[in-house]
Amino acid sequence: MNENLFASFIAPTILGLPAAVLIILFPPLLIPTSKYLINNRLITTQQWLIKLTSKQMMAMHNTKGRTWSLMLVSLIIFITTTNLLGLLPHSFTPTTQLSMNLAMAIPLWAGAVIMGFRSKIKNALAHFLPQGTPTPLIPMLVIIETISLLIQPMALAVRLTANITAGHLLMHLIGSATLAMSTINLPSTLIIFTILILLTILEIAVALIQAYVFTLLVSLYLHDNT
Repeated sequence: MNENLFASFIAPTILGLPAAVLIILFPPLLIPTSKYLINNRLITTQQWLIKLTSKQMMAMHNTKGRTWSLMLVSLIIFITTTNLLGLLPHSFTPTTQLSMNLAMAIPLWAGAVIMGFRSKIKNALAHFLPQGTPTPLIPMLVIIETISLLIQPMALAVRLTANITAGHLLMHLIGSATLAMSTINLPSTLIIFTILILLTILEIAVALIQAYVFTLLVSLYLHDNT
């Protein structure tokens, strides 16, 4: 166990050089591909999940919005594999870094917003002022809606960072408690270890859900601007 509770969130280095880039590039290498006409069960299941996810996210989009399908599917696969690999012992989870999540959220959000202003500028501007707003409240509502728009990528990044970080911290604390209790009280150790196993299962679910939520919110932002 690390003595420092937050040591697992420090970006790793190899010979003094940052290794975060290599870690970020590693998950795509784990995606299996097939060179044969008939796929095996793993490839078939993978293609079925990708098709199901893509169909669910793209159902509400028009033709212009569906041009983002490859990007959104790649995004959810990348976040899912990164989150799951971060649950392995002595590993590093890039999605616990707010800077990386902002680097994913801001370009996607900005691309969706710019597309909205280019294709439907009247509808985009209409979001800043709801219909039927009293005249004295117009300046205040415009400011509030502008702040609400600008804070969307920050909310995306903070949500993903907070959920993944909180789960890792909780697993670290319970794991430390299990190790400490192992030499004191065996029945208590077994109870805490059972809680740790259940928490690990929960964290696997959280890793999948957060990847889906992040991608779905980007898809919703795209839908509002196409």
